[in-house]
Formats: sequence, structure tokens, C-alpha cells
Amino acid sequence: MNKKKIMILGASILQLPAIEKGIEMGLEVIAVDMNPEAIGFKVPGVVKEVISTIDTSGILEAANRHQINGIMTLASDMPMQSVAVISHEMGLVGISEDTALKATNKAFMRDALREAEVPVPLYFRVKDKDEFKKAVQKVRNAGYKCIVKPADNSGSRGVDLLKDDSDLNIAYDYTVQYSRGGEIIVEEFMEGPEVSVETLAVDGDVNVIQITDKLTTGAPYFVEMGHSQPSRLSEETKERIRQVAIAANKAIGITNGPSHTEIKVTKDGPKIVELGARLGGDCITTHLVPLSTGVNMVECSIRIALGEKPDLVAKWNKGAAIRYLKTGTGVVKGISGVENAERIEGVKQVSIVHGVGEQVGEIKSSVDRTGFVIAQAEDAEKAVTIAENGVKLIRVEV
Repeated sequence: MNKKKIMILGASILQLPAIEKGIEMGLEVIAVDMNPEAIGFKVPGVVKEVISTIDTSGILEAANRHQINGIMTLASDMPMQSVAVISHEMGLVGISEDTALKATNKAFMRDALREAEVPVPLYFRVKDKDEFKKAVQKVRNAGYKCIVKPADNSGSRGVDLLKDDSDLNIAYDYTVQYSRGGEIIVEEFMEGPEVSVETLAVDGDVNVIQITDKLTTGAPYFVEMGHSQPSRLSEETKERIRQVAIAANKAIGITNGPSHTEIKVTKDGPKIVELGARLGGDCITTHLVPLSTGVNMVECSIRIALGEKPDLVAKWNKGAAIRYLKTGTGVVKGISGVENAERIEGVKQVSIVHGVGEQVGEIKSSVDRTGFVIAQAEDAEKAVTIAENGVKLIRVEV
């Protein structure tokens, strides 16, 4: 019997769990990445295609050559347009090009959500410095602090919370350098707890698998430094979050596959920060969800892409957490304490991302973090404590 073939766009550390899971499921896995040395290409049995994940025509040629049965990516917005085009051209399960655009461009996303009456912050789309300054004034006149972000990037790149005395010329120049298309979003800074909602849609039915509490660096860059599950917010608040996340998925057209929806719980209720038509990164869906619920979202997403029905039933209700290391700036001279952290009961993984000899700087985006500790316990509070205790044992000398 011929193996089913799944194509995975990206072969970096982010997509590694999907590549490994596909092999484990007995599938033929075709991994696509422009880096011939990508870690995913080193997995035994993987079929290697050295193509950029945004080279849609090159990917389509390879997909037809391999006669794939499904296509997906994990934790990256960049390949979403390619996923949409290939799934449409080959009649596979996937998102439309319109949905891919709305899921990767914050401006189109905001417009679609507002039109569907899904709660979003006050926002303005701007394309030059004059529009930028006028939009900032409008947000401030409405009584809000102002946050700016590129319309088409992720991982907190280019995000900046403006102070009252911020130099708007400098702020514009900082953010626009991260915008691929040159467009910026100027919006109300939403205050309140932040969560993400991990969902899987099957034939139009959006299933909430887990709600994740988030910890960030705060102003001005808001880089995520920790996550824990399940959310410790009230049941009433969590139900409102579920309803907003489901409405947001439907508003941008996600009918099959995963999504990762970020929400702020403001004084006016839950409002959408953004959503991606993919699994969440930062080990949320690859590690934390299986630890807290027993649902393997990577396997489920592969099965959905292949046109199969996944098992979405939770097997248990436990706590899971990840905490990231904080370090000084400079060159890493030495790292110690990793083995001690790994010995703590409940610690499931310790990973160092930037090793000895590498440069580390101020944490302005997710790629600047040095490493992390993942833990599991009977509830979220205990899992957070275990992860934080693990982090305290690790010393990074710079």
C-alpha cells in the first residue's frame, strides 16, 4: 500500500515537531526549506526539497511531482499563502488565499473582523508618516494609549508602545522597517490579561482545545516570556473568550485546520489582538497542549490536512507551563545549571537557543530569547512554579 504524502513548509526548529510526527505516523514527509542545512532535513526518512517557503510556483511544481495528499506549516505565517495556493490548485484540504491574506496581514484581518462585528481595538491603517501622526492623535483623542505595529510581520517584530513624549518620526521609522509592504497599524493599546486560544476547525466546526495565559516583557516591545495552561481566568470570562475566538475564526474563513488566536481581556470585554491560521509557536501547541490536555494538535492538524477526522477529545486536565530565560547583553561566555534544572520533578524539557559564543541583546522580539524550561503539574499554578524554579537554576554568563 502506498504511503500518504504530507508536505510541510519549513524545516526549521519550529516545524520539526510536524516533520517528526509525520514520520512517526508512517507518512512520507516532504519538507520544504530554502536552507539546505535546516534541522528538519536531518530527520531520517524525510524527503528534502530546497525551495523557499514563499516560492509558491516552485512549491507547486514539487507538490505535483510528489503527488502529495496534504500540505501544512507550523508556527510560521510566512508560508500561509503558499499553503492556500497549493491546496486550492491540487484540490486538498486547506484555507483559501483570501483567508491566508486575512490571517497574515493585520490590516485586512482587522477589517474583516470589524465587518463581522467581532470585537477589535480602535485602529487605523497608515502608509506614510503624515497619516501615522494623524492616526496617533486620533487614538490619543479617544482616550487610549497608542501602540503601533507593522501590518504584515509577526513575533513582536516592530511593535512599539508610544509614550506621551515619544518622537513620532523615530517611532515611525522603527516600525516601518519591519513592514514588508510599508503599511503600519496604529491602534488603541488594550490593557488587561492576554491569552491565546488554540483551536482546530473541522468542516466548519471550530473546536476550542485550550486557552493559554501569557506573560510578556511589557512595554515597549511586549515579547512573550512565558505561557501556562489552562487559563486561570474565571469560567465566565473563559466562555466569552471562546465565543470571540470562534467568531473570529469564522469571520476570516477558517473552516478546516488549526488557528492560534491572541486576545486581550479589556474593561470592555475580550478583544482580538490577532489570529493565525496555523498552530501557535513558542511550544504552546507542540508541547503545552499535549501536556495539559493529552490532545496532540500537531497530529490532528496533519490528519485534517490529509482529509481525515482527528481525535479532539481531551484525555486529562493538567497544568503545563513554559518560562523563558532572561540574560544580560553581550556574548555568551558560559552556561551552567541546565542538568540541575532538568532534575526537578515536573520539568519536561530544558532548551538553550543561543549557546556559548553567540551574541545576545535586549529582548525586542521572540528570536532574542536565550532558552526556556517546560513543566507539567496537576494544575497551572504548580506548573508555573516548577518552570520558574528551573529557570532560576540556570546561569548564563555574558
